[in-house]
Amino acid sequence: MDPNYPWPPAGQAWTDLPEPTRTAMVAAGAGAWEKIFHGRATYNKQWRLARPPVLTADAFRELNEVCDRIAQLILEACQRRARTAGELRRLLDVPEGETRLLDEDEPLHEGLLAAYRPDVLFSGGVPCIVEYNIDSSLGGGFDADTVIYRYAELYREHGLLDGLPARPAPSLLDQRFVAIRDTLGLPDGARVALLMDFDAEYPGLDDPETFIRILSPLADQAKRFGIDLVIAPVSTATLDGQRRLVVGGAPVDALFRLFVPNRVTPSAGLDAVAGALAAGTLPMFVSTAAWLLSNKVNYAWLWADLDLLSETDRALVRRYVPHTVALTADQLDRALAEQADLVAKPAGGSAGHGVLIGREMSAVAWEDGVRAAIDAGGNILQRYHEADRVAMDFVQIETGETVTAEVPYSLAPYLFGRTGSGALARVGYPGCEGVLNLARGVLMTGVLLTD
Repeated sequence: MDPNYPWPPAGQAWTDLPEPTRTAMVAAGAGAWEKIFHGRATYNKQWRLARPPVLTADAFRELNEVCDRIAQLILEACQRRARTAGELRRLLDVPEGETRLLDEDEPLHEGLLAAYRPDVLFSGGVPCIVEYNIDSSLGGGFDADTVIYRYAELYREHGLLDGLPARPAPSLLDQRFVAIRDTLGLPDGARVALLMDFDAEYPGLDDPETFIRILSPLADQAKRFGIDLVIAPVSTATLDGQRRLVVGGAPVDALFRLFVPNRVTPSAGLDAVAGALAAGTLPMFVSTAAWLLSNKVNYAWLWADLDLLSETDRALVRRYVPHTVALTADQLDRALAEQADLVAKPAGGSAGHGVLIGREMSAVAWEDGVRAAIDAGGNILQRYHEADRVAMDFVQIETGETVTAEVPYSLAPYLFGRTGSGALARVGYPGCEGVLNLARGVLMTGVLLTD
């Protein structure tokens, strides 16, 4: 891994494609946007992407290697401070019981890195890993894979990539099933429950029957990897007389947990999962101790530990991880003096909730917000990195018009079993703000790779 890797300019992989091909790809995508994005999660009612982002395979491989190493460094920073999940929880000031299904005595071990998805934006042409999602409850994967493979099929039908070294990124859903099977050591034909919290906030969860039907192709996909997948709400799970978890009318051999452990809705089904885990009858992908590794205080520990790292690792942190400290009273003067260059975030937050961007606020609002965050505790102060803008092509839903606009975007590579696969691209839209998350209308897709 080269800590000084020369990242290609954003958009170069796209412009390197032949101009007639690019024109035809945008026209095909604009004409088929309803098919491409059918059933995909979004709150945006005005715009759809007319094409996916395009990256070079070499740059994407390098990004995955960087992200994998940073994940290891996060785990090592935690291991220097805590031996068990309970010790780490207390150090992070996470209230007892907030992280459901947590085994406080579980050692911090390499297996906690079985699934993660860093959120990466490009700033000044260089990846900036603004946060890490380390857990099995990683959203967006089904959308990313579905959209990019629909684009690939569209291009195949039109012969647009014939003879060109371009292809969709490897299926992250395939790699996740490989990781589930291998991490848990499952036999062929193992019955695995995919449990979701249908009371969570996500487009479509208000209609569980339809949502499960949309996800049903996952069951066919899982069969290719020797997994008999049953998809159900976590609230429906029960225990049998042998304290095995029962889902869909029969015991399961393992659990693929796709609900967030600190926001899952309490239910008898969740209690059943806890009972099976306590009885030792339920292998789970992954332990909820992994969720603690996502806490953003871990970023502050990375920076605090720089002198303990190798020269290469120090260079990686300095180049790819925004400078981060815990937001405590001793940081107030700096926070007020450097408002335009700082962001305050809840250490255990997600989806942009509670994020304060200094340069987007008045001095009074920033000071009030920072003081409130200090009083509440559990927040970090992070160096602001402005997302580079890249030209993307869109179709306006109402008129069918195609528009090219410079927009911010972020990339979230998925690594399962420490192996790179696909990525979720969150793409802004014409006139959008800088915060890229689903609730603010961001558009989601997978990525196309070129050699």
